[in-house]
Parts: sequence; C-alpha cells; structure tokens
Amino acid sequence: MKPHLEHLPASPASSWNMLNRRLDDAIPFEWHHHPEYELTLTLNSRGQRFIGNHVSSYEHGDLVLIGPNLPHTWVSREKIDATEPHVALVFWFRREWIETIASGSVELAPVMRLIRDAVTGLAYDTALGHALTADFEAMFSRTPTERLISLLAILAELAENEGQPLSTVIPQDVEGDRSRIDRVLSHLHRHYHEPIRTAQLAEVAALSESGLHRMFKRHTQVGVSDYLISLRIGEACARLSASAQPIQHIASDVGYSSLANFNRQFLRVRGMTPRTYRNMFQKNL
Repeated sequence: MKPHLEHLPASPASSWNMLNRRLDDAIPFEWHHHPEYELTLTLNSRGQRFIGNHVSSYEHGDLVLIGPNLPHTWVSREKIDATEPHVALVFWFRREWIETIASGSVELAPVMRLIRDAVTGLAYDTALGHALTADFEAMFSRTPTERLISLLAILAELAENEGQPLSTVIPQDVEGDRSRIDRVLSHLHRHYHEPIRTAQLAEVAALSESGLHRMFKRHTQVGVSDYLISLRIGEACARLSASAQPIQHIASDVGYSSLANFNRQFLRVRGMTPRTYRNMFQKNL
C-alpha cells in the first residue's frame, strides 16, 4: 500500500463528510493524511492505532479526533463479536468551516479550544465513545440540517471532556510534494520493530542521508532517531499495559536487542521504568 494524501468526496447536500465503514475481514494498515479534521468512533474491534508518532492499543468504543494533515491509521487484531464486522464511523470537516461557525458564536468557544487542541490528535475514554455511539449511528438516517446540529452537539460534548493528547509531532504546512516524507513515515511505521539504517531510509526517500534528515526535521520537527524511539516506546507501552508478556520479550519485539538500552530509552521518554509503568495498570491485567 502506497502512502497517500486522501481526497475526500464532496457532498452537494452537506458542508462536511461522513462514512459508515464496515469491514468483515480486518481494518488494514492504510497510512494516510488529509487536510480535514477527522472524528472516528471504532466499534466491535481491537488492535493498534498510529497517530503521528503515537502508537497505542484501541478497544471497542475508541473515540479519536485528529487534526489536519496528521498521518494516521488503525490496524485491527480481532473483533469483539466474531459474527459482526469491524465498524468505523467517521466524520470529516475543514478547519475553515468549523472556525467560521464557532468564531461567530460565543456559545461555541469551547469548540474553538477543542479544534486548537486537536492538532496533535485527542483520544477520549471509551466510556464516552459508548455513550455517543447512538448519536454517531443516528447521523446516517438524519437530514443534512439535523446532521449539522448533531455534529455541533457532539463536538460540544467532546469539548466538555478531557482528551488525551497523542502525537508529539505537529504537521507543518510545508509546500510541495509530500510523497517522499510519506514513503519514509510509512516505512518507519511498518518496520519500526526491525533494525533500520539511515541509508535504508534515504533510499526509500530517494535522497542523500543529509537530505533525508533535513526533510524529516522540516516535516516533523524531530529527528529520525527520536521519531523511531517514540514508535517503539509507544508500542511497548501498549503491551505493558494490556498484557503480562515479560518485559525482556517486549523489548525484543519492539526493536531493542539490549534490555538495558530499552530500559534507558523508556525512562527517558516516559520518566519511569517499564516495570513501574506496568504496575500502574496491574489491576487490569
């Protein structure tokens, strides 16, 4: 699958777009970005989601608001109910559109703050996803006017709840072709658990190694090494919090041949050891 800029179909009857996506087999890795905000509720599915340089597990009721041009994808591992499909209820809207509506109404000031905070992606408690499921599903049987009012109501509800910031990388409005950086990011997200050499990434980008580093920093504001570490530690966090897999095995699975190096990098990124991090979730194991 080639990374790409997703072009969303325009609807003549609506200022924004939506999709009721149902997949029987799996939610595939489709690393992409687009200029719209994206609000996604994922149902009957569990797996991993990748938002910018953030990696995390997701469960039934996963609710995420993603900012413009922030690369992302979900990858399913299994269904909750094997007889039903994976479901993703997705709403897309433009920054200019929502800002025009919200800036003219003092009542929507919380929504304006929400839009600003969502540039890095925001994830909400699954309890909120469950509570809003009926509202999301009802969208697809309502008139355009009713859908608009309902969307604003959902955004207002999100603004009243605290979302967890996701990516530490904020997309930059860099002019020109993004195909090179998209190829590199896609390669990193697919192979971060393997040994990765700078020369290999430079070949993917069709650039010199120095050109690769300049391009990567311009688009992501971080170096390749720091981005790769964040992916590996993010996957480790997902496993530490959701499984009893030995820490040494987790370190190896996410790309660290040395347990000492893994512990050192984890402490630097998370401010605690892997064991301390796991103990925070021990009650749920």
